[in-house]
Amino acid sequence: LQVFDDEGKDVTPHPLFHSDPNAVVPRQGKLSSAYFGAPGSVFLSSSSMQQTPGVNASLEQKRSRLLTSHNFSDVQVRQEEVKEELTKEDLDRRVDIYLTETETIWILDVPSVVVSVESEDAGRVLERNRIYADICKNRPGNDRFVEKMMQTINGAAKNKEVQCDKIIMEDKGMMVTSWDLYDSFNVSEIEPTSKAEGSRATTGKSSKSHTTEKHNRTMSISSDRGSTTSSIMISENDVLARIHEEEECHSEAILTSENFQQDLFFMERILMENIFQPKLAAYRQFPVLIDPDVTSDTTVAAMKEAKQEKHDKEKKEKEEHKEVFTDPSILLDINKTPEEIVPPRLEWLWSYICDLTNGNSVSSMAWSKVNPDLLAVGYGPFDSKEQKKGLACCWSLKNPMWPERIFRCEHGVTALDFSMANPNLLAVGMYNGSVAIYNVRSCNDTALLDSSDSSNKHTGPVWQLRWVEQDRGATGDGKKERLICISADGRITEWLIQKRLDCTDLMKIKRTKSEKKKLPGEKERKSEVLISRWAAGMCFDFHPKDTNFYLAGTEEGHIHKCSCSCNEQFLETYRGHKGPVYKVAWNPFSTDMFLSCSADWSIILWHQDSQTPILTFSSITAFVHDIMWSPKSASIFAVANESRGEIWDLSVSTLKPVVSCFASPRVKFTSVLFAKNTDCLLVGDSKGEVSVFELQNLAAPNSNEV
Repeated sequence: LQVFDDEGKDVTPHPLFHSDPNAVVPRQGKLSSAYFGAPGSVFLSSSSMQQTPGVNASLEQKRSRLLTSHNFSDVQVRQEEVKEELTKEDLDRRVDIYLTETETIWILDVPSVVVSVESEDAGRVLERNRIYADICKNRPGNDRFVEKMMQTINGAAKNKEVQCDKIIMEDKGMMVTSWDLYDSFNVSEIEPTSKAEGSRATTGKSSKSHTTEKHNRTMSISSDRGSTTSSIMISENDVLARIHEEEECHSEAILTSENFQQDLFFMERILMENIFQPKLAAYRQFPVLIDPDVTSDTTVAAMKEAKQEKHDKEKKEKEEHKEVFTDPSILLDINKTPEEIVPPRLEWLWSYICDLTNGNSVSSMAWSKVNPDLLAVGYGPFDSKEQKKGLACCWSLKNPMWPERIFRCEHGVTALDFSMANPNLLAVGMYNGSVAIYNVRSCNDTALLDSSDSSNKHTGPVWQLRWVEQDRGATGDGKKERLICISADGRITEWLIQKRLDCTDLMKIKRTKSEKKKLPGEKERKSEVLISRWAAGMCFDFHPKDTNFYLAGTEEGHIHKCSCSCNEQFLETYRGHKGPVYKVAWNPFSTDMFLSCSADWSIILWHQDSQTPILTFSSITAFVHDIMWSPKSASIFAVANESRGEIWDLSVSTLKPVVSCFASPRVKFTSVLFAKNTDCLLVGDSKGEVSVFELQNLAAPNSNEV
């Protein structure tokens, strides 16, 4: 058969193998033809069979016809299936089949930029990455790294033509004489002459120039050129002045930029820490380190002299206070001789004061509940006759010379306190009866909330203000924080913080009649006529364990024990003071005892179960404005009299303070505050200064009972 395409060409397939007719075909075995086959037996089945000589002859004839055929597509060879059982030898015979893999052909090979952590090069790659990261980290500001320029291959240049307007060139020249230069450079120093002098000068010039026509024309041209040059130089001066103004504006923009202000802030912190390092170390009760670089003879001599002066001063104080510690009971407790006893004293460290606070009386102080280095100080008028604007400042130990935050108030600040649940909130009470809440995290001095719009706001000064945590009880778990205030209008209020400030009354302090005993033979006194039903509230303090109970001091000199559950009557009334009660304070360790101070020059120690005072302390004839128990001892408390600050230790003496510090002339102490984590005392005065003192040689007793 022959196959022709459409163009008449012979495309008949040719056989790939031509058998030799003279070659003798070897006889196939039983399994050779089944598994491997003879050449050209690709169409035969691969099953093994047992063939007879007659069947083999027919297969050989068919195979020869197939190999000599010219058209494989029309030939079909069918194998006759011969069913015959295989012998045991055929089944046990071993046949080996080998499979081999061809060579891999890579079509696309992209090198990887990552390495598996299980590979051999993983450790080396990780080490190189670490070295590179260290180099990049230490590169800024390191002298071992320098910037170096190198030449790289320039990119292929590309020319691009554009069409533009024709550039017109023009030459211009000018002749300038020496007097033109002189007049131009000194034009700013020459004062303008009067019109009369100008007219006379013009007349003189014109009379002199009327000699000839040529000379006149020359002078006119010269004057025109001079005026042109002067005008050009004047315009240049205007440009220079404008450039100078722009530079000043640019400098002012740099000085007022946020980044520059932040850099100055950090620099100021560093300088303050360098200056106050010994004082801050003493405040935190750390050893004062001496700079090892200071090795000059003058410095060493000065240090030795200072140590000698300090030693002489301590020796002198020891001699002065020797008589105070001669009680045998005290010597028995401390097991020391009078010569070995070092008296306690107050060492001044620094003062929080600046030009902004100078002259404003310190009305209250409060530590941050979270940050023990942040102190809030309220400044208000000490005398009610001189009313002016107040301040609330937040001071930090990192900068004792300028406050971190300054909040300017329209009225004098009388009380303030930090929140425990939200440490960034500072509540401030003012002399006009308003209450404001500020965010100390914000640099904006605008109040977040203000009670000026509240219909229930106080009508008298807010003398004390505190955030109080109380148990939720059956309503929920945890504690709820409330803002409590006491005011001169006779109300103790709880402020609700929502979209605006509003309050509810916990108690209205009613006036109580004085209980005076009638003497024998004395006539019956007339009943007192009360001007107002309500007594002015001055201070309060909640019980340290059960915040449902609290004490309230009044202007009458009475102290009322009240309950948050009952707002109609007092639980107890303690009568002992003859003047306004300025402060009451529960003992944090012995919670049945509390102190009170008054304008009657006295301090009274009370027990809540007794209406009779236990002890009365009075050291000088002066108002006692503030008291505070020590946070480390049950028998130590601080007092702020008008003329001095005192530390009392009931375990040592109940007659006199153990240590005192005196106020400057015409300055009065107004408030005291113990430091949280250190043995230091803060005292505020009427000049606006908060002095920080270190309590030295004051051993707190181990007992927690008074």
